[in-house]
Amino acid sequence: MADSVTLAWRQYRLERRMFWRNPAAAFFNFGLPLLLLALLGTLYSDSQENLDILVPGIAGMAVVSTTFVALAHNLVFLREQGVLKRLRGTPMPTGAYLAGLFGNAVANAAIQLAIVIVAGRLFYGIGWPVHWAELIVFAVIGVVCFAALGVAFSHLIPNFEATPAYVNAVFLPVIFISGVFFDAEQTPAFLRDIAQALPLVHLIEGLSGAMVTGSTLADNLSNLAVVALWAAVGVVFAIRGFSWESKRD
Repeated sequence: MADSVTLAWRQYRLERRMFWRNPAAAFFNFGLPLLLLALLGTLYSDSQENLDILVPGIAGMAVVSTTFVALAHNLVFLREQGVLKRLRGTPMPTGAYLAGLFGNAVANAAIQLAIVIVAGRLFYGIGWPVHWAELIVFAVIGVVCFAALGVAFSHLIPNFEATPAYVNAVFLPVIFISGVFFDAEQTPAFLRDIAQALPLVHLIEGLSGAMVTGSTLADNLSNLAVVALWAAVGVVFAIRGFSWESKRD
């Protein structure tokens, strides 16, 4: 057990070094959400109500981009390049490798959330989170949910060249209908119904309650339940469909 933990820690450190050596990945994970926050924050500067919607929305988007998007891209690349197949033949325990990979996504999500919270406090009139415990609970379950869904979704992608198309076909529509950039209640009813069936809008509502409105965790139990249900579904399909070998073999 101790050896597995040590190997997981070393794999995590390796993933962190590899991440920072890839400027494109670093920009997409950190730069893009902050760029959108800066641009839209400027447009909404005369409306605190819109800023109160935007900041938790960008926080929710940051969780998705650092977990679902990043893991879907990375796992397809590693699988199709034969890296996972080679790792399978080494003494590295499977759990230790996946723990290092997952830990890297968790670290990115935590850093991004911290940056958004500080930016909201300094530049957009959002105070410090009202309920830190609620923020942590929703952040943790959100990371688990979208990380698991990212791993599960990677099973559907046939090759690395198709990854951007597959991921963006899910990521972009979901962030637009889930209230990342505006109040989700303003969307047409059929889009609102679709968003309510997905986890992101519920994650954003939970983060908004912790950061802006001051609603308690008890007030957001239904939102937490939806995200937790999607997390359970994601974990099941992530495990059942996981493949170490390229689909081209």
